[in-house]
Amino acid sequence: MRLVRDHTILSVVVGSRAYGLAVDGSDVDRRGVFVAPTPLFWRFDKPPTHVDGPEPERFSWEAERFCTLALDANPTVLECLWSPLVERITPAGEELRGLRDAFLSLRAHRTFMRYADSQFRKLEGDLRNRGEPRWKHVMHMLRLMLSGTHLVRYGEPLVDVGEHRDALLAVRRGEMPWDGIDRWRADLTAAMGKALAASPLPPEPDRARVEEWLISVRRRGVEWSFPTA
Repeated sequence: MRLVRDHTILSVVVGSRAYGLAVDGSDVDRRGVFVAPTPLFWRFDKPPTHVDGPEPERFSWEAERFCTLALDANPTVLECLWSPLVERITPAGEELRGLRDAFLSLRAHRTFMRYADSQFRKLEGDLRNRGEPRWKHVMHMLRLMLSGTHLVRYGEPLVDVGEHRDALLAVRRGEMPWDGIDRWRADLTAAMGKALAASPLPPEPDRARVEEWLISVRRRGVEWSFPTA
């Protein structure tokens, strides 16, 4: 799709390769941010908020949708701003990365825990119904909690969890007993809660700063060409 190809401002690798958890045959998962030309918003049919593809393992958000999700501390979106594997970045993308701290707030504790709790309930259902959970999903639940704990404690998410690689890959292979996984989850839950009291995160994100950037790119986008496919 030309809209994504011509107007991407940031493209990063996420998934196992960014997490330090890649194994033989691991996919290359890419996420991107594009800015739709401003005149497209003047039509009845608005530009998409996101695009899945065009190539496999790629997903892109339009800038406004990306910012909205990031302000709500969406873990998947935040990791794009901290991914160490940047494949494409424009000056506007540099600006977006430069204000990434504006998206952060204590909302992260609630959001990360909600994601982790939802995943854990699904995994418990698998355990009851199938006799075992989907071990890769267990690994990523724990990885998410490690990232969230680091975010609340130090003020930025932990994308590369390579220091926990051996333990997490053991979980993925189904080598850690369920009670051990449950204890690790409980320890991370407690650690994230304890970190709240001394967290460097502000109570709320800097929405005004983010909105100022969004208005700026919309103004610059007035003269951009319309994609036709």
